[in-house]
Amino acid sequence: MARPGPPAGAVKPAPPVSSAKPAGPQLQLIPASPEGALDAADEAVDLLLDSGRAPGEILVLTTGEQHPWAAHELSFGEASYWAQQDAGDDVFYAATAARRVTARPVVVVAVNGGGDDTVAGALPEAMRRAGTLLIVCGDSERINTFMTAGV
Repeated sequence: MARPGPPAGAVKPAPPVSSAKPAGPQLQLIPASPEGALDAADEAVDLLLDSGRAPGEILVLTTGEQHPWAAHELSFGEASYWAQQDAGDDVFYAATAARRVTARPVVVVAVNGGGDDTVAGALPEAMRRAGTLLIVCGDSERINTFMTAGV
């Protein structure tokens, strides 16, 4: 026996509204020494590209010395360097302290040095810039200390 429908002109109740905060980007940790963090980040970028990610979707940040690509590009001048970010058609490399860096779907952080204050500030900033995925390459214990402290 079929159930009768609602009376003509009846208003359907609205679906419940969730007050839950939207989930942030997925977090992935790749253990590496400070000396190996850049290599780990480069390997992560290669895997992302091999899996079909577009180069313009990826941002690589460093907490210590600049990535060699960024240092090379900066040698041609800041205007040219930042124009590459604005074009958005290739992987972009920058220091975590660079305030002009814009968000991208994937952010890879190489914890390749820098003091505790630098790393502690870099991780939440990287999380805000990452749309769907944040990959952090570095010393697991050190990173977990900062991640559990509120990132």
